[in-house]
Amino acid sequence: MSSSIMLQGTMSNVGKSLLTAALCRIFREDGYSVAPFKSQNMALNSFVTPDGLEIGRAQAMQAEAAGTEPSALMNPILLKPGTDMGSQVIVNGRVRGNMRAVDYFKYKKDLIHEIMDAYRQLARAYDLIVIEGAGSPVELNLKKDDIVNMGLAKLTGSPVLLVGDIDRGGVFAQLLGTLMLLEPEERQRVKALIVNKFRGDRSLFDSGVNILEERSGKPVAGVVPWIETGLEDEDSLSEKLTQNRDGLIDIAVIRLPRISNFTDFDVFFQFDGVGLRFVSRPSGLGEPDLLILPGTKSTVSDMNWLRETGFAPAIQRLVSVGTPVFGICGGYQLLGRKISDLEAAEGGGETAGLGLLNIETRLRGEKLCARTRGRFSVEEGFFSCLNGAMTEGYEIHMGETRSDEKGLLILENGRTDGVVRGSVCGTYLHGVFDRADVSGALVKALFGRKGLKYTGKAVDRRVFRESKYKLLAAEVRRSLDMDMIYKIIREGA
Repeated sequence: MSSSIMLQGTMSNVGKSLLTAALCRIFREDGYSVAPFKSQNMALNSFVTPDGLEIGRAQAMQAEAAGTEPSALMNPILLKPGTDMGSQVIVNGRVRGNMRAVDYFKYKKDLIHEIMDAYRQLARAYDLIVIEGAGSPVELNLKKDDIVNMGLAKLTGSPVLLVGDIDRGGVFAQLLGTLMLLEPEERQRVKALIVNKFRGDRSLFDSGVNILEERSGKPVAGVVPWIETGLEDEDSLSEKLTQNRDGLIDIAVIRLPRISNFTDFDVFFQFDGVGLRFVSRPSGLGEPDLLILPGTKSTVSDMNWLRETGFAPAIQRLVSVGTPVFGICGGYQLLGRKISDLEAAEGGGETAGLGLLNIETRLRGEKLCARTRGRFSVEEGFFSCLNGAMTEGYEIHMGETRSDEKGLLILENGRTDGVVRGSVCGTYLHGVFDRADVSGALVKALFGRKGLKYTGKAVDRRVFRESKYKLLAAEVRRSLDMDMIYKIIREGA
């Protein structure tokens, strides 16, 4: 049976996911087989494992950092919000159904055996398990029947590192307040504190470390600097959704209310001179060089939102002047003539789409999850720049889309995926831009369309991520007292 260590945070977005990835890589570098584990994840960024099961994107990233294949065992429960009141519940990689929040809270304790079975299977296969909590362990109204923070730490017998985010301010209140609200036995389980996202001269916080240790009675395992990695973010709290990056080339992504898998576009941050921004109002759309419609967990309601906000005519105007438009998954469905959800797979309803592609989509209860490879087949128009390029990624969708138009991709199994029509195209394939020959060809064509020449390099997304895992591990190793952490692991809870 393996050993484990758990990272809990004072709140959401304190950096647990990246620290978990960093520890996975450090332990791997030190010769251990290691796996990440998050019992319950609420996120619209998801990933498909090699055996066709769906997990949170963060756990797939952590598995890659650990040098192992992602598995549904690493994230046995995934919640994908479809409305403000409910979510699609995915258990062991497969859809269990849609539930209102109040119903799920009654149901979740029944999932403890699923969680522990997944954990035990990982524990038999790996030397170390790095567990990531969710949100805060002291949401007092939610602590009953907790299965993701202290409740899980108790079930797995794991010692806990408590992480605070100094960049957001109030790190003393975060860490000391969290410890104060824990039950005595829970407080005892916290073995050390971590101050994350520190900017500036680390020595200026030496007195802060002393204060934390004196007032908490816990050692500070380290002060980790702000590390800009460009790795995938977990959820809608991502700063990428609010920070614009300017460039000679302007790529605009519509920030849909139920946006999913927005990490599909991270690859463009690797290109010099390319700006990418998420747009939430039609007035901010401008005249982009490329417009992207991303995935969505609620296609019908997001289409209605495009119409109500005025985005729909703004998008249609851009197409009329030749602006290239690319839709992925739900974004692909939005580009069609009609979207029907008569089985209430995502909340129900039927609506007209943008009418830019000759397709109709009918949403169904059964979800398709598959890893996919193929090549672009586009002989004319702007997207002919991709003709012949190989791509690979994964499909996660509940829709069946029909069209008589020419397919965008020819897949390995001989079927086609997506549609292209003039300067507009769409595909179900997440990760479609990740390969260097795809993103590179697209960027070169965008530069050429403006009479410019792109002279930079195109880097495959997987190669890029590997370089960042090394950087992340090196920075975190320098910042943390790894001897202390190994001692905590040996001594356990």
